[in-house]
Amino acid sequence: MNENDRAESAPTAGSGRPADVSDTVQAAAGSSGAADDSPARRPWRDILLYGLARLLLFVVLTVVIQSVAILLGMGQSFPLAISALLALIIAFPLSMFVFRGLRQRVNAQIAVWDAGRQKHRAEMRAQLEERLD
Repeated sequence: MNENDRAESAPTAGSGRPADVSDTVQAAAGSSGAADDSPARRPWRDILLYGLARLLLFVVLTVVIQSVAILLGMGQSFPLAISALLALIIAFPLSMFVFRGLRQRVNAQIAVWDAGRQKHRAEMRAQLEERLD
């Protein structure tokens, strides 16, 4: 058993969380069909989509909070910056629940990318050690 085999099998021996990520990484790495978008392009699209969705949620919350302040007659004494700050505080945890599926998909794709990067790094390190010996 070489170093790569130990590194790949170690996360599955732990708690349920690393095993789930490991299973997702192995499943996604094994399913590279031609019908999908290119594997290099898909994670960036989902990351961009998740970021835009969170930004849109922030803007909508800011508009709603400021509108409520104006309807209550506090439009002059309730600055837009306060509405934006309140919307930001609300949008952080809310986006984790509202966009759960997209967030989990992005996390899985980043885990696949990271696994490939770690594998490449281990291969480069092995080649370097071979050359130095």
